[in-house]
Amino acid sequence: MGPVAPTSSASPRTFSALKPVIGMIHVGALPGTPASRLSLRELEARAVAECAVYREAGVHGVMLENMHDVPYLRGGVGPEITAAMTVLSMAVKAASGLPCGIQILAGANHEALAVAHAAGLDWVRVEGFAFAHVADEGIIQSSAASLLRFRRNIDAERVQVWADVKKKHASHAITADVGIGETAAAAEFMRADAVIVTGTATGACPTEGDVAEVRAHCRLPVYMGSGVTAENLPRYFAGADGFIVGSAFKAGGRWDEAVDAAAVERFMAAHVRCG
Repeated sequence: MGPVAPTSSASPRTFSALKPVIGMIHVGALPGTPASRLSLRELEARAVAECAVYREAGVHGVMLENMHDVPYLRGGVGPEITAAMTVLSMAVKAASGLPCGIQILAGANHEALAVAHAAGLDWVRVEGFAFAHVADEGIIQSSAASLLRFRRNIDAERVQVWADVKKKHASHAITADVGIGETAAAAEFMRADAVIVTGTATGACPTEGDVAEVRAHCRLPVYMGSGVTAENLPRYFAGADGFIVGSAFKAGGRWDEAVDAAAVERFMAAHVRCG
């Protein structure tokens, strides 16, 4: 698979704006996980409150993630997590009135797709879609074949699959001879709906070279999945089709803090200026 020309417009039809900004909702530690302290209703109230901040600031979409559930299970989660994320997803979808996505860590892609289908969400963020990598949970293997068959079997094909390429918080030594552009091309070949480019860790920027390489090899929408801020947005605006923002929307720039309305408003003002 050689390089392909990028599409002229790559934002999904669900968004009201080109180059959409998607705000992360890192739901609190879910029942049954080591850090769990709050009831499901309390977690729901917090998630809905964050929706209100995002909606008022003009964010174009939101995404839920169970990032507080450390240490993460590998490649699947129990029914209690799937059930809790379904409840929270339905509440966020109703409260936000925005396109919504979900990721369930770590690599619980089938469960995330089931939740998205049940809750009426619009996409799932998938790690380990094409090629394998080594995460702190262990080896995450490719899920494309089984995931897309599962999507067909449950009649959930309206739910898009957004695939991470050379995902953060992982070692890619076992695919060191496969560049990030080739990885993105493989994700496209394996029928992903979009690709996500990240830095090495939460809050870390991808390189401009990585974004450009993915763009040169892939016709899918290219989303920045970490490290974008109001300050560096102008550098990345032309090369990306959208921005998934977590840390920059939180108090003190820390992903595990509460959403900061002033930080969200500052980012969205920068987005307007870039557009």
